Formats: sequence, structure tokens, C-alpha cells
Amino acid sequence: MTRSTHLLDPVQAALDAFAQGNLTASRLSDTARAQADLLAALPPRYAEVLLGLLDRLESSALFSEESCSFSQKDLLASLQMWVDKARQTLSD
Repeated sequence: MTRSTHLLDPVQAALDAFAQGNLTASRLSDTARAQADLLAALPPRYAEVLLGLLDRLESSALFSEESCSFSQKDLLASLQMWVDKARQTLSD
């Protein structure tokens, strides 16, 4: 594993904590948004996608699952896919 893939560790830890119910969507978002070094190490499109997913996650947290057009479960899966693809990109 390269040094730069460690930049994903805070995001992965926050994502895991959110999935387990130990972290709010807002805190997950704050953690991910604070990773300036990570976002700088990735192509610009990664930041665009991540910020879009985080915006939808924060929106979904404001409503019950039934009344929101964004499924937290689906967003969580998309965020995990983003982490996995970012890890692959940083490893290349």
C-alpha cells in the first residue's frame, strides 16, 4: 500500500462509524470535506463526485427515509465505491 492511500483512512473510518450508527451524517461529511490533502492527490472529478454524494447524504439526514428521494443505504454504498475507486487511483 502506498503512502497516499493512507490519506483515505479518515474517510473510511468515518464511513464505517456512520454505517454502524456511531457517527452522524453531518460528522461524516465534515470529516470527508476536511481531507484537503486527499482531494488534492486525486483528479478533480473525485472531489466533485464526493461533494455531491456528501450533499445528498446530508439532505437525506434531514428527512425520514420514506420522505427523502435519497436512500442513505444507497448513498453509503456509493460513498464506499468512491473510497474503493480513490484507493485504486492512488495506488496506480
